[in-house]
Parts: sequence; C-alpha cells; structure tokens
Amino acid sequence: MKYSVSIAAEGDRVIFLEEVVELADAVAPFSGIATGAATQSYGAQILVEAENLDSAIDKAMEIFSKAVVTAKLPIWPITRAEAMSEDDDWDDFDQ
Repeated sequence: MKYSVSIAAEGDRVIFLEEVVELADAVAPFSGIATGAATQSYGAQILVEAENLDSAIDKAMEIFSKAVVTAKLPIWPITRAEAMSEDDDWDDFDQ
C-alpha cells in the first residue's frame, strides 16, 4: 500500500530557500516535496510503499534522514511524523 508521510524537524536558525531546494531535490525520487524556507524548521512529504502505517513512517524517516544529509541541512530533532494511506485519503471523499 502507498502512504504519504509528512515529516518535520525544528531547530535554532532560519532555513534558507536554497536549502529547501536542496532538500526538495533529495526527496524528489520519492514523489517528495519540501518546506521550510524562512522558518526555523524544515520538512518533507514523501510517498512510500509499505505494509502498514508504522513501517511507512519508519521507511520515510530513513529516507528523510538521508535527504537531510544530502541537502547538508543541520541535523535537528524530528518534531512531527504523520502518515496517511491512499485508502484513508479516499475514505475522506466517500463521506
């Protein structure tokens, strides 16, 4: 099953647009997008294939951590990790 996982990290300095672009490039192979320019946080939304919610979050966090290193961003604590399956998404439209 496919999951969309949103992950964010917060720290002690402002993130520049160029850094977010580097993060976006690093998560692009996973249909990812990045956020955080002009804030004291950065984040990404990543699409992963997994058997369940927990394994989707674990897989996405590993991808995110590698992308942060690739983008040469500061290693900050992850403050949010949320996932939604494709089925969850469609259930919202059925109501």
